[in-house]
Amino acid sequence: MNIHLHEPFRDAAATQITPSTCCYCGVGCGVLIEHDGVRILDVKGDPDHPANYGKLCSKGSTLHLTGDLDARALYPELRLGKGLARSRTDWDSALDHAAHVFAETLREHGPDSVAFYISGQLLTEDYYAFNKLARALVGTNNLDSNSRLCMSSAVVGYKRSLGADAPPCSYEDIEQAETLLIAGSNMAYAHPVLFRRLEEAKAQRPDMKIIVVDPRRTDTTALADLHLAIHPGTDVALFHGVLHILLREGWINHSYINTHTEGFTALKALARTYTPAMVAELCGITVDALNTCARWIGMSPAFLSLWCMGLNQSSAGTAKNTALINLHLATGQIGKVGAGPFSLTGQPNAMGGRETGSLSNLLPGHREVANPAHRSEVAAYWGVDALPEAPGLSAIDLFDAVHRGKIKALWIACTNPAQSLPDQTKVHEALAKCPFVVVQEAFFTTETCRYADLLLPAASWGEKEGTVTNSERRISHVRPAIPAPGEARPDWAITTDFARRLEALLHPEVSNRFRFETPQALFEEYKHLTAGRDLDLSGISYNLIDTQGPQQWPFPIGATQGTPRLYTHGRFPTESGRARFIAEEYAAAKEQQEAHYPLTLNTGRLRDHWHGMSRTGTAARLFSHVEEPLLSVHPDDLQDRRLLNGQLVKVKSRRGSLIVRVEADENVRPGQAFLPMHWGNRFLKGLGVNVLTLPTYDPLSKQPELKHAGIDIEHAELPWELYALVEGDVQKRFEALRPFFEPFSHASFMLTGRERPALVIRAAHAEAPDRALLDQIMTALNLTEGPVMAYDDAHRQIGKRVRLENGRITALCLTGETIARRWLKELWEEGRADQPLRRWLLAPLSTPPGRNMAASGKTLCNCMNVSEDAIRGGIAEGLDLNGLKQSLGCGTQCGSCVPEIKRMLQSAALSQSA
Repeated sequence: MNIHLHEPFRDAAATQITPSTCCYCGVGCGVLIEHDGVRILDVKGDPDHPANYGKLCSKGSTLHLTGDLDARALYPELRLGKGLARSRTDWDSALDHAAHVFAETLREHGPDSVAFYISGQLLTEDYYAFNKLARALVGTNNLDSNSRLCMSSAVVGYKRSLGADAPPCSYEDIEQAETLLIAGSNMAYAHPVLFRRLEEAKAQRPDMKIIVVDPRRTDTTALADLHLAIHPGTDVALFHGVLHILLREGWINHSYINTHTEGFTALKALARTYTPAMVAELCGITVDALNTCARWIGMSPAFLSLWCMGLNQSSAGTAKNTALINLHLATGQIGKVGAGPFSLTGQPNAMGGRETGSLSNLLPGHREVANPAHRSEVAAYWGVDALPEAPGLSAIDLFDAVHRGKIKALWIACTNPAQSLPDQTKVHEALAKCPFVVVQEAFFTTETCRYADLLLPAASWGEKEGTVTNSERRISHVRPAIPAPGEARPDWAITTDFARRLEALLHPEVSNRFRFETPQALFEEYKHLTAGRDLDLSGISYNLIDTQGPQQWPFPIGATQGTPRLYTHGRFPTESGRARFIAEEYAAAKEQQEAHYPLTLNTGRLRDHWHGMSRTGTAARLFSHVEEPLLSVHPDDLQDRRLLNGQLVKVKSRRGSLIVRVEADENVRPGQAFLPMHWGNRFLKGLGVNVLTLPTYDPLSKQPELKHAGIDIEHAELPWELYALVEGDVQKRFEALRPFFEPFSHASFMLTGRERPALVIRAAHAEAPDRALLDQIMTALNLTEGPVMAYDDAHRQIGKRVRLENGRITALCLTGETIARRWLKELWEEGRADQPLRRWLLAPLSTPPGRNMAASGKTLCNCMNVSEDAIRGGIAEGLDLNGLKQSLGCGTQCGSCVPEIKRMLQSAALSQSA
């Protein structure tokens, strides 16, 4: 292994490399953590890991820059009464208190009065500990995961169609497919490393056909040979329409259907009614495009489909999944190289959660709560008389029960429901009402931690050990590089310690069910619950992974290697051994366009952020591509409402409203809008993006319809604005400043900078706030004493403050008139404020002579710090993609910026030819 040390001050002898995995999406990239035993210094892609072969995206490559200690939960904290502040306590007192509260609650209200809400970011061993705690000790199935918001429709889709929740493909199939369909996924942003593999495959085999189904034009669609910009929610109709054409043209595999499937007659009758003309009109595409899609699929020797949240997060999510799987079964495109239906997992270990039974309807080993034989098998293995029969509450119903007062004690681990669940107003009310809330979390800054009566500090990435399973069923060993800070502990250790204390109170005669000293002990107990099941991984051990590398299940005892593809012999884990065609009609999304809410809101990911930003929100560099939450709306819709690009708008849905800045974006169709999912109440005042989304869910998967909400927008009349920037101690300043902005109608917060991180605040209100409040803000910004230049115009309600230290700006605040913010921020970034420029700092003009107000300030390539303006300049000089890479360095590292650069090149070429 070659170790490259970039900083000269590092002591090579003290530097170590620990192989582990990335903690973001379900690709499961291997990483090499460079550290000194105390601090994580750098991270590189692991060239030996089969998920990524050394590649990392912009998020993974900056992991060492995240996890600011000032944002970490370091010690247990306990609140002894609602309305009181939490105070530091010790672990014994914290867990004893929790055990007594849970025991008392169980005695008074029964086992279903408590609930556990956990996370796809936990390790498999953590999941297993929670499962055993909830089912075997507490006696409740009220255990659900944020994977309910992510992959539960795919789970049900696979089980209904194929008999088991098992993605049948491998990542190498992406490179070997002849026709590849991507549905409901901006893969370039959500799974960038896999998208890099697809880009390379397309470059090597230009004849490969790529179809992208997405209402928006995205970086993923830029690679497509065919982009089907369907109306949101019409996927089922599209897939039935494709099947109609496959039937009409004879592009189906009758032999495979007759030998390996059942239920085709009913589906065929249904598909006959989805004529191309009807489907094209319903979906908003042309008949020619629909025919082309069907022809490429029907005539392809290897057809692979990839999908993610665009199909899953829907009130018809399972129908969308099964309708797509139908196409594979009808063409026999499953169980062979380069073919199959392949769901892309959103979280690093959502698969591990599914395997261990960490949804309210599941049990370990892909078993079902509703199946008496399954309950008996697990009960016998755990040595308990029986497992609870009553079905547990899934995420939406669980928080409804908290809101109604049915749940008296709630344990939340490694997830942030006060940001991620839909209908945030109700979620915050529920958490505030709950008598006892435990939050087990690495970052005390999450919105949910505000409601914790007991906050338990958890170890985070680089600090804990266990296993994860990625989207291709591959299990990797997660290894710790450094100790957790403060008194933070691994999740499995917290859970089992609590379980031992609760067990002593409830069942003092039993004392051995939770005697786990290592995560490996949990894995060894868990894995035998998979023996003989479709996911049999009983032959895998930590040592095997360490010596032979990450392995794909099934991997039973006696196996010598993992299983790259499932169903290669056409045998499925159903009662008949046949796959099932599922015939379900298209059903429109629950909220359709109407007079009061004429726009359809779609939510999704940004390139450089992940989920609620509890981790990525600590790395200033990751804000440089998109600086604030922006609502993307087609220019025609802005014009119809007499709105201007960049204005603040009030976005209204049936559940709430939010104020954000709007941008004109021709990548969304008229009548639609797009808002990134990441912004919660911490970064965006008003409870964040999910104050708008609806909790309606799929009846089978219980996954909510986060991708489709009815909204309208109007101008937010907030003429008084504030813009502030202050560098240093950004997390502490964030915590100090955030409460001052509660009275404002709008406020957003971000980080900025590379070498000198800073906090940036944008706020707006109908009128200037109270002078005393402004004085408090100026004091917190360090703009009241010392080398501060100040200008005030009370009549015009304008104020300017700039702090200069060592010849450069270190803090600034503009109130009432903020147009100078761009060039002052650029001056801060340059790290200089020469004497000739100083007289302009407080000038009434927006910018001094010689400064370019047209500069965007956006960093397009985060790895090499290359701005959008620099790339535009290179294009103007005639540079192509390779020339830009050689000249500027952009696109030479993680490659996440390449699709956007290609789009800029195409736009420039079109402009020149026009």
